[in-house]
Amino acid sequence: MSADDDPAPGRPIGSEERTGMLHPANLERYGARWIDPDPRVADVVDRYWHVRWMLAPGEEIDQRIVTQPAVTLSIEEGAVPAPLVVTGAQRGAWRRVIRGRGAVFAVRLRPAGLAVLADLRAAELVDGTFAVTAATDHRMYDELSEIAADDGVDARAATADRVIAHALERHPIGADGRLANAVLDELLERLRTRTGDTLASAFGVSERVVQRVLHDSIGLGPKRVTRLVRLQEVARRLADPTGVDLATLAAELGYVDQAHLQHDFRDVAGVSPGAYVRSLRELAS
Repeated sequence: MSADDDPAPGRPIGSEERTGMLHPANLERYGARWIDPDPRVADVVDRYWHVRWMLAPGEEIDQRIVTQPAVTLSIEEGAVPAPLVVTGAQRGAWRRVIRGRGAVFAVRLRPAGLAVLADLRAAELVDGTFAVTAATDHRMYDELSEIAADDGVDARAATADRVIAHALERHPIGADGRLANAVLDELLERLRTRTGDTLASAFGVSERVVQRVLHDSIGLGPKRVTRLVRLQEVARRLADPTGVDLATLAAELGYVDQAHLQHDFRDVAGVSPGAYVRSLRELAS
């Protein structure tokens, strides 16, 4: 796949979506698109996505994203760290300087997905981006290599469906993986409903079990996962050109007060909400 390929596969990722990209206008510039996985592997794969870029000589973009807490596998080409990459869940904003030209086809995993595709431990991947080789993890290397052998986004998505379905037959999801998937789904749903009992009560398990299944599958505990999920929504709302009242937003998302929202956003994104909004306005103008 080259940066000049037809970007038609999948659907465009809109700047209004909860992607956590701190410069959402780049979604259009990169031709960013989602591709839904085959239902057979929907418990393993959250989304496939792909982007491509071609910058002018000497141009650089400091790309930062408050990512959904997940492990992501990617096939990369051009000015990139490595051809095959695994990225762990990020406690802060994921950051990379984009240069030259390149393209990425990525697999964002559901919490249960890593154990299906690899022998790696999620906690060892947190905050990291690693080249995938046979020495890193032979299962993941073979799977990504098979997907990368196809040329074109559609072909890679179809091959990924097939490869992951075979992996799922060999390494079926257990009870802990299914619970981890359900817990993340519940946290995402609570952004919309703003209601709910404790996670432990909702699933009829102990707090320790919730902590364990998330740590084993994502590498982060429930408080950190909740924080990242909320901050993705904060980033989306702050990027709304019509504006947002921080005190109202803090109350809607369950923060103690506006100051806690501001502290959380600055701690993860690296800038205050006010500075972030000003930077978006400057870019737009």
